[in-house]
Amino acid sequence: MTVDPTQPAAPSPAEKAKAAKAAAVAAARVAADALAAADAAEAEALAAEQGQPQASTGKASEIAAGYTSVGAALELGTVVLDGVTDPSARIRIPLATLNRHGLVAGATGTGKTKTLQGIAEQLSAAGVPVVMADVKGDLSGLSRPGEDNEKIRSRAADTGIPDWAPAGHPVEFLSLGTDGIGVPVRATITAFGPILLSKVLGLNNTQESTLGLIFHWADSQGLALLDLKDLRSVIMHLTSDEGKADLKGIGGVSSATAGVILRALVNLEADGGDTFFGEPELETEDLLRVGPDGRGVVTLFELGAQASRPVMFSTFLMWVLADLFQTLPEVGDVGKPKLVFIFDEAHLLFADASKAFLQQVEQTVKLIRSKGVGVFFCTQLPTDVPNDVLSQLGARIQHALRAFTPDDQKALNKTVRTYPKTDAYDLEKALTSLGTGEAIVTVLSEKGAPTPVAWTKIRPPRSLMDTIGNDAIAAAASSSTLSAKYRETVDRESAYERMNARVANVPAPAEKFDIPPLPADLPDLPPIEPEGPSAAERIMGNPAVKSFLRSAASAAGREISRSIFGTGRRRRR
Repeated sequence: MTVDPTQPAAPSPAEKAKAAKAAAVAAARVAADALAAADAAEAEALAAEQGQPQASTGKASEIAAGYTSVGAALELGTVVLDGVTDPSARIRIPLATLNRHGLVAGATGTGKTKTLQGIAEQLSAAGVPVVMADVKGDLSGLSRPGEDNEKIRSRAADTGIPDWAPAGHPVEFLSLGTDGIGVPVRATITAFGPILLSKVLGLNNTQESTLGLIFHWADSQGLALLDLKDLRSVIMHLTSDEGKADLKGIGGVSSATAGVILRALVNLEADGGDTFFGEPELETEDLLRVGPDGRGVVTLFELGAQASRPVMFSTFLMWVLADLFQTLPEVGDVGKPKLVFIFDEAHLLFADASKAFLQQVEQTVKLIRSKGVGVFFCTQLPTDVPNDVLSQLGARIQHALRAFTPDDQKALNKTVRTYPKTDAYDLEKALTSLGTGEAIVTVLSEKGAPTPVAWTKIRPPRSLMDTIGNDAIAAAASSSTLSAKYRETVDRESAYERMNARVANVPAPAEKFDIPPLPADLPDLPPIEPEGPSAAERIMGNPAVKSFLRSAASAAGREISRSIFGTGRRRRR
């Protein structure tokens, strides 16, 4: 066969596929541009009807094009450019990327809480359960429809929701311990583990290490540490003469360190910790519920009597997250998350944290996305979050920063450097000029790439932007299906009872009687014939029995095995 060198060679299958892919990408780009143009035309017509001025949509549409999503997405708001809002240029977060986590930051009064409220209600509407910390008590309005007024409707129209309507959402109100107004929730000392408990107690590295040794000994003895009196009884035993012998070979517990831990436990108990540690323990499956109407349940944790110990509150939330990490199966990438977990006042979680604690937080945040869980941290400054954790956060919603001091200016400069390059804004100026309810945003697109930086006017929540009051919260908690499950405290046999029983079973010293000595000339007694081993000794000496007992002891030890954060591993339910 003769080949004509002047004729071009037929394209190979690979080249054909490449050309087809390029044509498809070009067609998708054209379709996205057409969709953006249609949105712009719709917004322009709406604004014309309402007599509103229109913004130039060229650069704004270019920014919004980076937020185009094929799948379901959360609507954050619309682009602001040169001080003008473009209702057609919408800023979205794809639901499929929410398990890549996020950060909501900004100074007090800049609108962080309302941004979180809007995110939570959209997630609930999409069938995604949400867990939030209601630190200030003003997120209870999620359960009620918002107030309809002209101001809200005007902002809704500016942010691309011409059909805004009030709506409430299913909410569960939970409190740490039994002194709050919500359904009481608890955790056992064993489940909490030494690292998290050390964070709550404010222990240093040496004291944390000692507490870990105490937990290890209790585990090896099969002693369940359920509440504070259990831990106290074990510490007091290990500082006694008998306890020191028990620890021989694996270290010891010094009286000085034990005293520090015991004093910290007394202070924790005085602040209401005795009502939090115990049973029934919170089952994290109760945080993953979806209502009969398909909406995800929003779980709000309020501080209750723990208001004086906010560090305990944030550490408890970290325990819940660690427990979810242990119990949930791997699901990989999903179209929407199974749960979104929101840490408010996140700086409390990281302040004065030990190296071991920070390492475990980083590991949890990094790995839990494969369980379908998204985590959002909310704080005043991005620098409140350690760099290793910050690097795991895909979405950034930065409300206004204040730069009144040299430290503020340094934090501002660091924040600017963490954003992608943009020629649309002077970020340093923008971050100090944002109005209430406005934010500088960048998220991950569906392809996993950072989106363009967008000055965003955040859309208003549909739910009530205020508290519903303590009486309404208490009534909702009383009627909750969780109330019957968690309301009454259970105090079953644990380390405290077993340690007390051990002391009670120690034989009392024999009573002494004044008996005269025996005469010295008595004949010697005949030698005692050695007896054979008793029946019990013969049984215990059997190699088969020894093997069985070793296996049983190992199984018992595994029942209180420890994993991430040193927390007790739950049985799968």
